[in-house]
Amino acid sequence: MASNSQQVLGLLGLARRARQLVSGEATVLKNIQTNQAKFVFLAQDAGQATTKKFIDKCNFYQVPYTQSFTKDQLSQATGQQRTVIAVVQTGFARKFEELMKME
Repeated sequence: MASNSQQVLGLLGLARRARQLVSGEATVLKNIQTNQAKFVFLAQDAGQATTKKFIDKCNFYQVPYTQSFTKDQLSQATGQQRTVIAVVQTGFARKFEELMKME
């Protein structure tokens, strides 16, 4: 399990360097609503209102998401302090989904 999480976090860093991530609440929200977000990472320790808003949006727009990581883990993986991150590239999103299902 740990190796899968490490793989996901490593891939997240790679996706960031490849400029295939968008982060920040407003930006991610817009990407979900315009169907550009393919996979969303929401921190486990995000605030209640934030968590509800993003889960509702992801469900409504049928965007897969995960809450398997903390803000610290996501921030460490991407080098940015973030609570919510969206993957905008289908290939990366597919790989994240695959890895998350294996957990």
